[in-house]
Amino acid sequence: MWTAVLTISLIALLAGLALSYASRSLKSDPNKLVEQVNELLPQTQCAQCGYPGCRPYAAAIVESGVAINLCPPGGDDTVQRLASLLGKDALPLAEQPRPGRNVAIVDEALCIGCTHCRSACPVDAIIGAQQLMHTIIEAECTGCELCIAPCPVDCISMRSLS
Repeated sequence: MWTAVLTISLIALLAGLALSYASRSLKSDPNKLVEQVNELLPQTQCAQCGYPGCRPYAAAIVESGVAINLCPPGGDDTVQRLASLLGKDALPLAEQPRPGRNVAIVDEALCIGCTHCRSACPVDAIIGAQQLMHTIIEAECTGCELCIAPCPVDCISMRSLS
């Protein structure tokens, strides 16, 4: 029995040493910087930057040199962190292409409390319980419109705050 234990321990030790050597001598993953940028983004997946989510935007920043100031939910803090990581100048947050700020509103008379909109909201700006009317926290809503499509009764619309 001791022979088996020692044999397995020796194999594990050799495998560990081989993996350690390989990790030091092989090139690092080229996507590491993309992942670091992605971790700094707010992960709202709102597509307000023009990309379908935070990971594609991070890849565009690293691989194509896209501006680091296109993320409204991240705000100026995210721009500062990205500038620090990438060694770039921190730019002011880019203006949104739409005039004014849009927010979603719920027609309370039509809402059936299905929670589909709440599940789709990337910033948790929708409150309400199952089978009860939902409402949107205007200050938290980014205007991404991701809550509109899943609503089965079309009780959500967008309103401009300007």
